[in-house]
Amino acid sequence: MQRIGILTGGGDCPGLNAAIRAVVRTAAGRHGWRVVGFEDGWRGVIEGRERELDRAAVQGILHSGGTILGSSGANPYTEGGIEEVRAALERLDGLVVIGGDGTLGVAARLAEEGYPVLGIPKTIDNDLAGTDRCIGFATAVQVATDAIDRLHTTAESHDRLMLVEVMGRSSGWIAIHAGLAGGADAILIPERPFVLEEVAEHLRRRHRRGHSFSIVVVAEGAVPAEGTFELPPYPLDERGFPRYGGIAHVIAPELERRSGYETRVTVLGHVQRGGTPVAEDRILATRLGEHAVTLAAAGRWGRMVGVRGDALTDVPLAEATRTRSVPEELYRVAEVFFDHGRGWR
Repeated sequence: MQRIGILTGGGDCPGLNAAIRAVVRTAAGRHGWRVVGFEDGWRGVIEGRERELDRAAVQGILHSGGTILGSSGANPYTEGGIEEVRAALERLDGLVVIGGDGTLGVAARLAEEGYPVLGIPKTIDNDLAGTDRCIGFATAVQVATDAIDRLHTTAESHDRLMLVEVMGRSSGWIAIHAGLAGGADAILIPERPFVLEEVAEHLRRRHRRGHSFSIVVVAEGAVPAEGTFELPPYPLDERGFPRYGGIAHVIAPELERRSGYETRVTVLGHVQRGGTPVAEDRILATRLGEHAVTLAAAGRWGRMVGVRGDALTDVPLAEATRTRSVPEELYRVAEVFFDHGRGWR
């Protein structure tokens, strides 16, 4: 009987439990394998914190947010503990890793060393190469869209400019999708540096045409065009990456001054990655979990499962460390609905 491991690493998101359930149910029910779950991502592998996962252990978790295994951003290559990870893998027939670029980056390095590892993509940012959709993205977009819908009514009641800041780090997938779904009047994303005066003029033009309010969706990693506006430096996290958040508060006073319209800010923050997963995330996570075990049974290690269109696929794990940016053509679709199709650029 084979014995495989599973872990969830990086930030939590809706749909992780659905993926865990799918791996355990497929491994145990279809192949008769044993599954061991490591707690708190790679940290649990380093510290030997593991527990058996059978069908009873994953019963009733399909609709639950978060992850029953816990998570962390631990990286055994940079923080120490890689020898413990290698030793743990020697005791297993394989390991399924559910995570984003950091977590899967560790998996990719282990795969290069010859260890049997598979990856499942999860990140609300939806920015992993090799797949069209990542676990958690659909729920994050729905949460952001619901917030935009609610803000429309208060913005209209008070004739205000409302800035809605969403997550996404260095990609604008949540912003562009939620902005389109919520009818935003402008969307600022990292892939397209903005000129604040052009945004302000676009909003003034809307008001001159009789619109009493505006909704602007701002991705947390949005950046102004070089030389047009200075953002304060972001603090760095434990891995040395910028800890984004708060750009809407920085640009709101300047937009209010330039546009002449009372401005309010809503930062959605971690609410986007919490709570019950929507149906799309549950289905995606289930399909990816099942497909990962299918690859394991075929001995196709070193791969990350994903989807292209609606078809299941898989790519080398190394591809997961590349960023997938919002394409220009998708932004052009959103621009059609800015100021009756004229856009603000």
